[in-house]
Amino acid sequence: MSKTFILDTNVVLHNPQALTMFGDNEVVVPIVALEELDKFKKLNDEKGKNARSVSRFIDSLRPTGSLAKGIKMKSGGSLQVMVQMPEINLPGLEGHKIDNRILALALSLQKNGKKNVRLITKDVNLRVKADAYGVMAEDFESHKVNIDELYSGVLKLEVPAEQITRFHEEKHFPLSQQDICPNQFVVLKDDSGKSRPSASGKVNGEGSIVVPLAFGDQEIWSVKARNLRQKFALELLLDNDIPLVTLVGPAGTGKTLLALAAALRTTLDERAFRKILVSRPVIPLGRDIGFLPGTKEEKIAPWMQPIFDNLEFLMDKNGESEETGEGTMHYLLESGKIMLESLTYIRGRSIPKQYIIIDEAQNLTPHEVKTIVSRAGMGSKVVLTGDPYQIDNPYLDSNSNGLTYLVEHFKSQKLFGHITLSKSERSPLAALAAELL
Repeated sequence: MSKTFILDTNVVLHNPQALTMFGDNEVVVPIVALEELDKFKKLNDEKGKNARSVSRFIDSLRPTGSLAKGIKMKSGGSLQVMVQMPEINLPGLEGHKIDNRILALALSLQKNGKKNVRLITKDVNLRVKADAYGVMAEDFESHKVNIDELYSGVLKLEVPAEQITRFHEEKHFPLSQQDICPNQFVVLKDDSGKSRPSASGKVNGEGSIVVPLAFGDQEIWSVKARNLRQKFALELLLDNDIPLVTLVGPAGTGKTLLALAAALRTTLDERAFRKILVSRPVIPLGRDIGFLPGTKEEKIAPWMQPIFDNLEFLMDKNGESEETGEGTMHYLLESGKIMLESLTYIRGRSIPKQYIIIDEAQNLTPHEVKTIVSRAGMGSKVVLTGDPYQIDNPYLDSNSNGLTYLVEHFKSQKLFGHITLSKSERSPLAALAAELL
């Protein structure tokens, strides 16, 4: 049976292709949603681009029919712009709010005989209000991933002790399982249950054998892995044949620090890349402090302070004094060897031969992640780090953000590697906060 989907503004701002993703059903765009969309089209960020893209798509349909009556789309469904908005007579709701007017429209269509009316919105509160008034409301879930089943990058296998010994001697372990991902890490354990030595290695790009770790216990810019999963992370970060890496984990697990240390090693010491490009979404924690004065560099400096903190830590660990370390850091920034960039300026670029680190990537939409990864030119490596449980973007959650979406869709590709870090190594206090809070 055909359904009628009423789309909230935030759905098309999240994904401009949303209008075509409801199969052969009827899609309704309230006129007030288009009016709200109009406020975003002049912005130079992702929302502005999406708003313009949606407007152009709807405009391209006009020659084929009437938007007021409904126009057939190539997807098989129809698109209608609903101009007749009912008067709001809902107890407890303010009549001037756009969300309430969209809810009133859904109720009106339902009362006038429309079957299977569903309100699609990424606004949690609107979904709650819709349910209270008897309207079916759903999140836009085309990019949803079950966070509880997210690929961890690590597989534990119980094998006879003699196979572990043979792996140490022959430096490879053949795989018979079909669900192994390329560049996945494997921990071999004795199946007898006795406390015998285990072994760990990485699956090759073809997913056929496990090979020993190439970088082992190496010290990278005076930083050494403190646990097995950090060792796995460095394996991916230092392997220039794996151009896309994701590191997921709570605060203090070393995601950003390890990525920066590996970037400094491969760029400055090995000269495998021309420069390091570091960026992160400009999304505040708590209330925003408003517009900032100064140049572009001065404006983004507060957002990049976590990067400065990690660079200072690496300089200190490398044996440099406070004054010398600060001078080295400023030299690297001023010479362009390390570039701190706002994601706003990445669109449209082609970035070859660079080590690209995108920090706090859990605050990006799947479409934004696609835009960033597609900027990587020949010889570049892209590393995305983040904690899916610490999201500041109001329309994303642990299941719908771009970082987890990328992990789930790239896990079977040999150009990709992922590891989920779990143990906080920042300090005993940070570890306790991550566990209890």
